[in-house]
Amino acid sequence: MLEEVEHWLTRRSWSAGDRTLDRLLAAKAARGSTVSVVLPALDEEETVGAIVSVVRRELMERVRLVDELVVIDSGSTDRTGEVAAAAGARVVHRDTILPRLPALPGKGEVLWRSLLVTSGDIVCFVDADLREFSPDFVSGIVGPLLTEPEVQFVKAMYDRPLGGGGTRGEAGQGGRVTELVARPLLNLHWPRLAGFVQPLGGEYAARRSLLERLPFPVGYGVELGLLVDALHTVGLDALAQVDVGVRLHRHQDDRALGRMAAAIYRTAQLRLQRGHLVRPRLTQFERGEDGFTPRTHAVDTEERPPMREITEYTAGRAA
Repeated sequence: MLEEVEHWLTRRSWSAGDRTLDRLLAAKAARGSTVSVVLPALDEEETVGAIVSVVRRELMERVRLVDELVVIDSGSTDRTGEVAAAAGARVVHRDTILPRLPALPGKGEVLWRSLLVTSGDIVCFVDADLREFSPDFVSGIVGPLLTEPEVQFVKAMYDRPLGGGGTRGEAGQGGRVTELVARPLLNLHWPRLAGFVQPLGGEYAARRSLLERLPFPVGYGVELGLLVDALHTVGLDALAQVDVGVRLHRHQDDRALGRMAAAIYRTAQLRLQRGHLVRPRLTQFERGEDGFTPRTHAVDTEERPPMREITEYTAGRAA
């Protein structure tokens, strides 16, 4: 590990308990900051309501840390939107945001569009499939952005049990794409990011002024792309991470993980060799009645431009 990263770990890695809510509220009031929480959601009726309820009760009603709570529904076929609204979130359908630009499938697309329908100076993204959700997932990662003016981007770090338990440090951790793809890529090509425990985690917060300057990969590569581009835009010392405990969520099957890995690798390639690559495809195999059948998928390669290049966004911010 680079000496710079070792030093960074001592200065920019914290635990959620390092900052009390009273301290965060005082810093928020002193700076006049506003906080938006965004949940990208696709068929998450089983979990989204509990997450929304916790954020609203603990961080909007009991204390006023969060100013805005928005669920972006990216085309759910279940009751995700209804459940989220009943729990107290403002629900916006992806396709109603920037309708002149047809939506592309993918999580990154939803995160990018969310900037058009939120207003907070600080934007906090939280995945909608978390179970046993703790408000620390929000207050922990928003905290450094309120108390440390030089910090621009904060990732959550946590244990990810692969089974149903929630024990810190439990054997059989999740995060297989992180360990097999993302971490080797970052260590080899962006070693200054080697200190991030969960580089692909879906819980992170950033200043709007930074997010609007970054391109957003539309698919699974969005977390790696934002992290790498944030490093190049504001430098390592403006990035941080906070330990929020244990993350419990739905794990995907191996084929879905393979597609995710391909998209992440492609996102890295684009940042290493822009303009010299053909459109990639990934072939996987499924066993059927007649043996193994190939299934070929396009790999997510589209990226949305920095939001400050979108006329509707800049006009809305000016107004």
